[in-house]
Amino acid sequence: MAMTQFARLVDLRLLYRAFKYSVRGLAYAAKHERAFQQEIIILAVGVIAAILLTDSSIERAVLIGSIAIVLVIELINSAIEATVDRIGPERNPLSKRAKDLGSAAVLVSLASSVAIWLIVLI
Repeated sequence: MAMTQFARLVDLRLLYRAFKYSVRGLAYAAKHERAFQQEIIILAVGVIAAILLTDSSIERAVLIGSIAIVLVIELINSAIEATVDRIGPERNPLSKRAKDLGSAAVLVSLASSVAIWLIVLI
């Protein structure tokens, strides 16, 4: 890889811009997405619980990571919903399917997180 290609790959301005867009997305979700707000509270409580209930750093990482994955899936679900809503307000079976599948992904991630907590703590 030539030096100019490498320099473009690690262009700090582009990295900063991408970081700024990501923070903007997180701020939007924290301000406007009710489910995301609830999951942030669950994450905060989960971090405290993981610290208090486990002695192993690996167990803490697994417990906290399982909740963090729920937030990631919720962000993806919100993006799907926003995209579908952008297409139009009329009812469409494919739009419903997209939203339902996004919601199902959140449900599966929540159930997985609960299972992980039970396995680690019991």
